[in-house]
Amino acid sequence: MQEEQFIIKEHDNGLRIDLFLSKQLEDISRSYIQKLIKNRDITVNNFPVKTNYKVNANDIIKLVIPKLSEPDILPENIPLDILYEDKDILIVNKPKGMVVHPCPGHYSGTLVNALMYYCKDDLSGINGVMRPGIVHRIDMDTTGSLLVCKNDFAHQKLAQDLKVHNIKRVYHAIVHGVIKEDEGTIEAPIGRHPIDRKKMSINYKNGKDAITHYRVLKRFSNYTYIECQLETGKTHQIRVHMASKHHALIGDAVYGPTKSPFHLQGQTLHAKILGINHPRTDEYLEIDAPLPKYFVDLLEKLEKMQN
Repeated sequence: MQEEQFIIKEHDNGLRIDLFLSKQLEDISRSYIQKLIKNRDITVNNFPVKTNYKVNANDIIKLVIPKLSEPDILPENIPLDILYEDKDILIVNKPKGMVVHPCPGHYSGTLVNALMYYCKDDLSGINGVMRPGIVHRIDMDTTGSLLVCKNDFAHQKLAQDLKVHNIKRVYHAIVHGVIKEDEGTIEAPIGRHPIDRKKMSINYKNGKDAITHYRVLKRFSNYTYIECQLETGKTHQIRVHMASKHHALIGDAVYGPTKSPFHLQGQTLHAKILGINHPRTDEYLEIDAPLPKYFVDLLEKLEKMQN
């Protein structure tokens, strides 16, 4: 069971309660919030309300989210590319097209299914049946380094480091257009898209702080190969930030052109470098995941188009 409380600020005065909560709780749909309101799991100033209730400044919203029944997640013998492993952690080079943890429509073939087979009982249980060992995640079509914890001690330590931005995460990407400056920083809050709830967007009113540092590695005729270092780690952060500068990632049909010029499977984004202080020894550990073949092939193709 999850309990949350929110105090309404002046700038949110007049918003429908279901809309306000859907902006605050990114992982919960507006329809599910409406269901909670009807079930009286959500109150305002200790009284139940209707779904069309409009919040007022200083209202105190309390909600109780019942524990969801989770399906049995089965171990599956799926090959893993292990970049590093010891008794506390392992770092996996995730392939393109693999979902990190089970979700509706993806209860098999995920990284978690593979980890449960590979690690047996050696996975942190902090995130429950659906996400054992998972400290952070990367999108299905993003490749590269993903950190997995084998015990709760490692998980708690690294989750805290992630929270205070003490984990180094460097991505490589290829974007549309030619970026003129050699490097730069994008600082713009990210939140749910106000209309399309499946997308994220720059959202100054309800978004959360997000900072991306980028550096040009190579310029081509109509594209740029870049390195991005995350200072924060919001959902789709690099994809949203680069698209906001009119440099959407190649292959990203969600935030860029719907048709990819190179017939790619999703965005050209690779989690290349992962640097952590080891949870047991506190020694700095840095892993460099090699670029996947499709990424190397695309760079070669762009090089040839240049000449």
